[in-house]
Amino acid sequence: MALTKRESRIRIKLRIRKKITGTALKPRLSVFRSNKHFYAQLIDDKDGRTLVSASTKIKEIAEKAEISKFEQAALVGKFFAEKVIQSGIENVTFDRNGYLYHGRVRSFAESARKVGLKF
Repeated sequence: MALTKRESRIRIKLRIRKKITGTALKPRLSVFRSNKHFYAQLIDDKDGRTLVSASTKIKEIAEKAEISKFEQAALVGKFFAEKVIQSGIENVTFDRNGYLYHGRVRSFAESARKVGLKF
């Protein structure tokens, strides 16, 4: 029996998470996309806490309702990277969370790299 799209993503996610962990020096940047919103968080897996987070629900991004989801993800990436760099972190490990690297995930990653985040 064939796997559903969700089951396939969860398998990929678990396979990736076996290899990727976040530390205080190089935390894990995890992304999640729903049909409506895009979320990103910086996680220290050793202590089990979130250091920085951002999403399309932030006031500055939510006010721009007329832009596409692709552009919203790019704005989240820019905003997120600025917050991370202000907190004193430059290098992160990128966890795409089982999603393919295209569309909103790619838009987020490229805009975060333009600001100066390294992964």
